[in-house]
Amino acid sequence: MSVAPLARRRALMLVNPNARRGSEALDPVIARLAQGGVDAVIERFETPEEVSADIARRRHEADLVIVCGGDGTINSAAKGILETGLPMGIMPMGTANDLARTLGVPDDLLKAADIVAAGNLRRVDLGEVNGCPFFNVASMGLSVDLAKGLTPEAKRRWGKLGYALAALKVATRAERFRAEIVSDTGRVKVKTLQIAVGNGVHYGGGTKIHADATINDGHLDLYSLELKNVWKFGLMLGAFRRGEHGAWDEVRTAKSTEFDIRTETPMPINTDGDLVTETPAHFIIRPDAISVFAPRRP
Repeated sequence: MSVAPLARRRALMLVNPNARRGSEALDPVIARLAQGGVDAVIERFETPEEVSADIARRRHEADLVIVCGGDGTINSAAKGILETGLPMGIMPMGTANDLARTLGVPDDLLKAADIVAAGNLRRVDLGEVNGCPFFNVASMGLSVDLAKGLTPEAKRRWGKLGYALAALKVATRAERFRAEIVSDTGRVKVKTLQIAVGNGVHYGGGTKIHADATINDGHLDLYSLELKNVWKFGLMLGAFRRGEHGAWDEVRTAKSTEFDIRTETPMPINTDGDLVTETPAHFIIRPDAISVFAPRRP
């Protein structure tokens, strides 16, 4: 389906060649964008650090940025998008594509191109931990071990199944850790397997951070997984997929615009799939921080 052309716009298309679908031919996508009035210039990068730097360096050459990759790739673009104020389009070429799922951007790249060409913009919140931005979720504990064990090769070979296989392996040797959680409602000390702070809706290949979460609700959603027996986590998987895990006694939940988390020893923190910082951690929300191309109704 072709789209009605708008005034011609220039797009900087940043491609992660190491993404699960990073080797796919993009000529049909470029042609589809051109039909909709978007002239795209492709730039492939080798390291995540290049992404935001390229956006900032070429800000005057583009009217919009299109990020081609998964959630980690999009996360790498966040600082550049925030600094320049350029609107962002998404070509979901990763494994989980959780931000695309939250926004209603389809995996079909031609349909995703139509969304960019249509020009409908939506303002979304951005989470931040120790100055590092995230769209979906930032977490410590189980998810960090999962991120370490889920190699790019495993993602390409197994896709979303790779998350389940890696999670099963991690869960068998998981240990609880002590942490203090501070928010506007007070402070609490916990012994937990995982603490996650969500800005968006989906993470981990479609799991929901909270049943009622949106990516523009102006607050962060936290949960702490305080299980004594890891095997019980298997019984809770359905609730986690639906975002209803707060109904279990072993799961602590909270909403706030700001959290501080401290641990006995520094613990690494995973943001949108990549390890970027460690505790002590200061989380904040940046409401309506970024403009993204999205369907009018996800």
